Amino acid sequence: MRPAHSPRPGAIPRRRRVAGAAAVLASAALGTALSTAAPAGAASVAADWAPADTAEITPGVQMYTDGAQCTGNFVYRDGAGTTYVGYAAHCAGTGAATDTNGCDAQSLPLGTRVTFNRGGSLVSGGTEVGQGTLAYSSWLTMQQRNESDADACAYNDLALVEVDADDVAKVNPSLPFWGGPVALNTDESAAGEAVYSFGNSSLRGGVEQLSPKRGASLGAEGNGWSHPVYTVTPGVPGDSGSAFLDAEGNALGTLSTLALAPLAGSNGVGDLERELGYAQQHGGIAGLELVPGTEPFEPIL
Repeated sequence: MRPAHSPRPGAIPRRRRVAGAAAVLASAALGTALSTAAPAGAASVAADWAPADTAEITPGVQMYTDGAQCTGNFVYRDGAGTTYVGYAAHCAGTGAATDTNGCDAQSLPLGTRVTFNRGGSLVSGGTEVGQGTLAYSSWLTMQQRNESDADACAYNDLALVEVDADDVAKVNPSLPFWGGPVALNTDESAAGEAVYSFGNSSLRGGVEQLSPKRGASLGAEGNGWSHPVYTVTPGVPGDSGSAFLDAEGNALGTLSTLALAPLAGSNGVGDLERELGYAQQHGGIAGLELVPGTEPFEPIL
């Protein structure tokens, strides 16, 4: 478990990462907790996946990396049929919680082992349901390329974990509770548009009924690389990497940061179209694409 480090004396960071449920949570943070490039219209073939109601590895699964816990966002496949689950690149980070620049932040290497778990809490990691290997990190890729785009460095926060072959039969790409994703969002998110998420922090004690959240987008920042959002309760440590859907059920982005200023209590959601596009162009994984869910999107909250 990685501790949450304080910023240097006198500094107030605009953003901090929300990975690692080992971090001490402020007393009120959970007190009121509620509750591809795939072409538009593409649909998963249900026979390719475990049934959604019994699948053990899905978007929203808890993912443990060297003791730090995050939440899986979406399922991806490449041209060879290899299956991946995404989370935030900073979930494999080894620096401070306030390290938000992926072009110079430290990270565990590709090849690091990751476990998929259910029911993890502060007491235990719950039940391990599968394993995988860190196969892509936007942070490591940007550092290797000497990326100079300041917005990419600040907001490109996607990693992919290749699911072990023996565990692929346990996977379904549908987001719990909400269904979808329908496809990849390609037109960003307008201010005021409804958004939907499923954060599965171990701070919730394995009670997934507290995981679904509905909120609203505040638009875009970083030249479209990020979307600040407000939800009924903000994402907390351990929700990092979790999926966000737009009002139509398209994959909008991945939870990256908790804002301390100027929009305290909001979350920064990395734009998945840009993050996935970067991985497709520079990640060395041929034919990489988002997998749509097998279940229809139903915004029932």
